[in-house]
Amino acid sequence: MSRRAPHLLLVALMALTACSGDDAASVDATVATTTTVALTTTSSSTSTSSTTSTSSTTTTTEALPVPVPPPPSRGNEPLVEIGTIEIPKLKISKKLFEGVTLTTLDNGPGHWPGTAMPGHRGNVVVAGHRTSHDHPFLEIDKLVPGDQVLFTTAEGTFTYKVTGTKIVNPTDVWIIDQKPAFTATLFACHPLHSTKQRIVVFLDLVTA
Repeated sequence: MSRRAPHLLLVALMALTACSGDDAASVDATVATTTTVALTTTSSSTSTSSTTSTSSTTTTTEALPVPVPPPPSRGNEPLVEIGTIEIPKLKISKKLFEGVTLTTLDNGPGHWPGTAMPGHRGNVVVAGHRTSHDHPFLEIDKLVPGDQVLFTTAEGTFTYKVTGTKIVNPTDVWIIDQKPAFTATLFACHPLHSTKQRIVVFLDLVTA
């Protein structure tokens, strides 16, 4: 997804429901576009005889996840539990739901549909409330590089480590970009009790 996506998509995305529950005005996303990003791999095979040599190349394209457009803030979204999220440093262990409308986030952290699933290639994007309801992301500003976040799904438990934190503007749609690396992104409103900016925590999958 381009960092210069259409203005309407930028506004709709970052007026996201993770902050609407923290005294923000609701903004419905009516128009959005998505771009397919692909990882290309190349394999080669060679066959040789006494008189001729032939070379062939096969290219396979593995499509990365494509995030769905931002939904209406209070959409009719079914509550679907897909696993758990744990942040040991903050003593957090919460159910993880599929979806990012207020209907879902009022129950706990939500996985942005269409972004990577935990343990898979791409960017796992998760939103959460910071001051409303049970405010699961209240203290994510305390996370520092090396801190762990664990996602558990039906496929197993996947450990990610924090690589950094950044304060961004509401128009910074690039935080949900999908790239070939195995990463995750947590985000919520910033500062506390305000929707002026977003706090974003970046993570990498821990490999054995």
